Amino acid sequence: MVGMLEESISDALKRIEAAARRIEAASEAKARPAADPELERKYTALKAETSAALADLDRLIGTLER
Repeated sequence: MVGMLEESISDALKRIEAAARRIEAASEAKARPAADPELERKYTALKAETSAALADLDRLIGTLER
């Protein structure tokens, strides 16, 4: 049972890390300046929310690994 849980956690970590790499790559890509200030505001808020969610997941997984 513990082995299955560890494998599940490991798989989840791999998916999260892959998603984080995709997000980072997309954020580093050269983007055109936003023509719409509201769209830029929403994009910035989404990036912040995504970072916070990934940090929460990282903390949660850390507590499960103990």
